[in-house]
Amino acid sequence: MLKRRSFLGYFSIGWLTACFPVVLAACAPNKADTQATKQTDSPVSDDKSASAKTTEGFKVVGSTAQLEKMGSLQIAGVAVARDPANSKKLVAVNSKCTHTGCEVKWLAGEKRYRCPCHDAEFAADGKVLNGPAPSPLATYPVKVVGTQVLVKV
Repeated sequence: MLKRRSFLGYFSIGWLTACFPVVLAACAPNKADTQATKQTDSPVSDDKSASAKTTEGFKVVGSTAQLEKMGSLQIAGVAVARDPANSKKLVAVNSKCTHTGCEVKWLAGEKRYRCPCHDAEFAADGKVLNGPAPSPLATYPVKVVGTQVLVKV
């Protein structure tokens, strides 16, 4: 016959064992969010532009006028800014911080990205300038066709 103390001990161990997979799943990065941002289309919505939406795998992320006005373009997990070393060159990076997946924001005055969650900083080309981010932001090919900025994700 089990004593009360033994029963409570076994019950506690069983309860913790049952909850452990749920805790692990809650702490793991959400892969569905990453995949969803990769499949999200550009903001172009009219049918005429939809045919030009993808050119050789490139997607429209905005116009050069928007880039000049705002200093950067950021949409669907992709951020585009001018290279501080060469103002004629554009650099496209994944806008999800490699630390916890928060959306990084472009700081035009400092010419760098900063994660609002833990203040990780990244150069325009995605290199880590200040942790806690463990790795650089992924980079993507970018080009300008006419007045449209295109990125291949």
